[in-house]
Amino acid sequence: MNLHAVRAIYLFELSRWFRTLTQSILSPVISTSLYFVVFGSAIGSRMTAIDGITYAAFIVPGLTMLSILTESVGNGAFSIHMPKWSGTIYELLSAPVSWIEAVTAYVGAAATKSTLLGLVILLTARLFVPYHIVHPVWMAAFLILTAVAFSLFGFIIGVWAEGWERLQIVPALIITPLTFLGGSFYSINMLPALWRKITLFNPVVYLVSGFRWSFYGVSDVTVGLSLAMTLGFMALCLAGVWWIFKTGYKLKM
Repeated sequence: MNLHAVRAIYLFELSRWFRTLTQSILSPVISTSLYFVVFGSAIGSRMTAIDGITYAAFIVPGLTMLSILTESVGNGAFSIHMPKWSGTIYELLSAPVSWIEAVTAYVGAAATKSTLLGLVILLTARLFVPYHIVHPVWMAAFLILTAVAFSLFGFIIGVWAEGWERLQIVPALIITPLTFLGGSFYSINMLPALWRKITLFNPVVYLVSGFRWSFYGVSDVTVGLSLAMTLGFMALCLAGVWWIFKTGYKLKM
């Protein structure tokens, strides 16, 4: 493992993120804060508790997961699309750096950014609603695993996209709707039986459910299944990244 190369790429990606810290952190935090104001305070005060949890506290894991998924995909996609756009990708491909080292650096940096953002959002949530974390170790595990898995997914999107506008297609038209329909603002047990079965085909359900379980000890699906789905998605994305570097798909023109 060429740790020097991994460290160089990793620190370069983080330094670029810190240069735009206001946009990278402030914008998602403000958006999430507005969700807490509207859904937590205005609407939540008129709703009954869900599984013994106040509605404002119930949506904390879901809103955090919404930000993590969106940012992970965006960070992962941007990290590899920028070298493609600028032409520096050929320097990376010709350097003595294996695909594992390159992916570790790029995806590691993207996941680090998303994880830090998730922690900031959790701290911000404290300003609006009291909540507790029953399983802090599992909370951190789901947070990091989700950030890594979707940073890998974003990496694939960054390679696939042929222009900057395409980077927004998947997050806007797929990730965000699936997150909203994945139990971020409600328990899927509140749905009619038919729609509950259909919702189980949404992979985000398992991410949100497992993350919420780490907070309150309640979930819509078993925590083992949530963990298995998260690891399975990560493995699928790793296989996709391996295939990209093996075949040179949209990397070698």
